[in-house]
Amino acid sequence: MGRWWVAHTKSRNEKALAHDLIGRNIGYFLPMSWKVQHKHGRKMRSLLPLFSGYLFFCGGENERVEALKTNRVANIIEVKDQQKLLDELAKIELALRKGAPLEPHHYVKVGQRCRVLSGSLMGLEGIVVKTKAGARLILQVDILGQAASVEIDTDLIEFIE
Repeated sequence: MGRWWVAHTKSRNEKALAHDLIGRNIGYFLPMSWKVQHKHGRKMRSLLPLFSGYLFFCGGENERVEALKTNRVANIIEVKDQQKLLDELAKIELALRKGAPLEPHHYVKVGQRCRVLSGSLMGLEGIVVKTKAGARLILQVDILGQAASVEIDTDLIEFIE
């Protein structure tokens, strides 16, 4: 219970902060995605934060102070528009639950908004951009100035506004 905060973590401390928050009984959201690399003929898979350097957590002033006490947080960003953040994070969480292979993407300020009409991501709204391989649906988190994207078939989307 409480309000949502954004922890800007110290470098490569997102998972460790999540572990610390579990120990302090503080709810959090850390969206993760798999990254596959090939090194020396071997395939290496790593589970990495979707938004490098950020973790979302919920609570009051006491939880904010507890997060700071972990010594893993560089800064805490206050979320003024709680509902907007929850709506944006819900889109990310839905795409992850549906198994969409999200990957970090550059934040886009301008672009055509669209809605997915069918398939496992039906109802999801975001911004569509063209790529060499086709199109990607960008899911933005405005407070971070970051986004994630997933490949999308343009036949499955409709443009809105």
